[in-house]
Amino acid sequence: MREILALPAVVEGVPEVLVGDDAGDVLAARVRWAHVSDSPGVARLLDGGELLLTTASGWPAEPDELRALVEGLVDVGIAGLVVELGVHYRYVPAVVVDAARERGLALVALHREVKFVALTEAVHGRIISEQTAALRARDDVRERFTALALRGSPADFIVEQLARTLGSGVVLENLGHEVVTAEVPLADEQDLFAGWGMRSRAAHRRADDPRADDRRAESGTEGDWLIVPVEARGVRWGNLVALPGPEHPAGRSSVLEQGAIALALGRLADGDGDEWARIGRRRLVDDLLQGRFAGAGAAAARFEAAGLPLHGMRLHGMVASGAAVTADRADAAARGLGGRVVVGSAPEGARVPSPAVTLLLALPRGGAALADAAAVAFARALAADAPAAERLVLSVGSEAVGLDGALASLHEAVDLARGAAPRTGRALAARGPVLRRADDRPLVRLVATLRDDHRLLEHGERMLAPLIEHDLGRGGDLLDVLGAMLAHPGNRTAAASASHLSRSVFYQRLALIEDLLGLDLDDGETQTALHLALLVRRSTQR
Repeated sequence: MREILALPAVVEGVPEVLVGDDAGDVLAARVRWAHVSDSPGVARLLDGGELLLTTASGWPAEPDELRALVEGLVDVGIAGLVVELGVHYRYVPAVVVDAARERGLALVALHREVKFVALTEAVHGRIISEQTAALRARDDVRERFTALALRGSPADFIVEQLARTLGSGVVLENLGHEVVTAEVPLADEQDLFAGWGMRSRAAHRRADDPRADDRRAESGTEGDWLIVPVEARGVRWGNLVALPGPEHPAGRSSVLEQGAIALALGRLADGDGDEWARIGRRRLVDDLLQGRFAGAGAAAARFEAAGLPLHGMRLHGMVASGAAVTADRADAAARGLGGRVVVGSAPEGARVPSPAVTLLLALPRGGAALADAAAVAFARALAADAPAAERLVLSVGSEAVGLDGALASLHEAVDLARGAAPRTGRALAARGPVLRRADDRPLVRLVATLRDDHRLLEHGERMLAPLIEHDLGRGGDLLDVLGAMLAHPGNRTAAASASHLSRSVFYQRLALIEDLLGLDLDDGETQTALHLALLVRRSTQR
């Protein structure tokens, strides 16, 4: 509406905005078409989004009927009302102005006679011109992201190009609501990624239920997020999230959809591999070592959003050199120690045996220290085979807490790796099984092996979503109670004791879990499915 008022054909009529200048974003209403009519029953002929031009010569005289006429136009969804004075009215009736103001309808009076045909021609020309520009912009965007897909561009580069095209931050997340890669301003990282999993779930609930606008104020700006799934051939791998930003000629949704198509084609071309698992956390360690973060809080929030919370964890910086190490094997090796790991590139400026990678290992603070035997087992799990394990050198920084300590430990590991030979160190001479604890617990080993499989993530999210949302929203302990019950399936007394709850309270929690999930916790198959889901959940939260 605001742009239409600036058109020469409208300016010639000496327009006066009666409702709009002081009515919020009323003049920001989008005009789909212009329509001319003096009929009091014109509302039934409109579809919404029209700019109605009228001399009001056919309007009723009674105030109640005039109010009903305006309300009928608002109900049908017109974008604005323009009344030409002089033919029927010398001024717009007060009841019309009041009704328009109450219902938020843009109302404009023209004080000089104009040719409505010239005015509609100008409006339609502007609309058609914008539509043509939008079509051209969509073609340009489609060609650009199709070319990226055909060239096999990595996911992080596609996300970077999306952010530049949209002029706003873009986040790629997996089905477990973990950030795979993101392109956002450094200054926004801490606020954006703090509590990402909970905020992302809230945004998805609103996307599934657009009527739940009252939830928007509870969780901040994520109500304005634009979310598009990354899927193809009935398989969904994750979601693209665009943060609020300027309009794009092709439409923000269309741009994001083209990016999602390019990412989906990349996943299909990847076959059984998992490019997202390889690139997801690679830049985290690199940026940390090179100082590319706004502050400690922002970097910690970014690690947490990627599935590696630093709070309450014991951290070790490491450099693995002398043998090829992949992110998949590093993930499996870290889970063999009950922890998580982030894999970066080879240390810049450090002369270490090639190939080499930098790692940040996080272990639960309450567990045992990383002794030599555990470090050797971790090193062997990193290698593809026995000969590679013999060539591999693992340089381990001191145990640390917090982001500053992690950075110091990483630098220590880099310094140690500079003088390392391909085969050296007493610890590497030790022998033993690579993942003995996983062999003893085959379900844990299965989860560790298939942890980044989208089907496993989807299973864990689908099974536990009601409990996750309950605990996040109320600070509850249902997931812990369920874990205790599954750890002692035949002994509810021991399970209650492990939960530090009385038996009566424990049984109340179990009843609530059954109600929320709609499942029978005594069923063996249900217990197995929930146990698997819990293992997946815990593996993504460590």
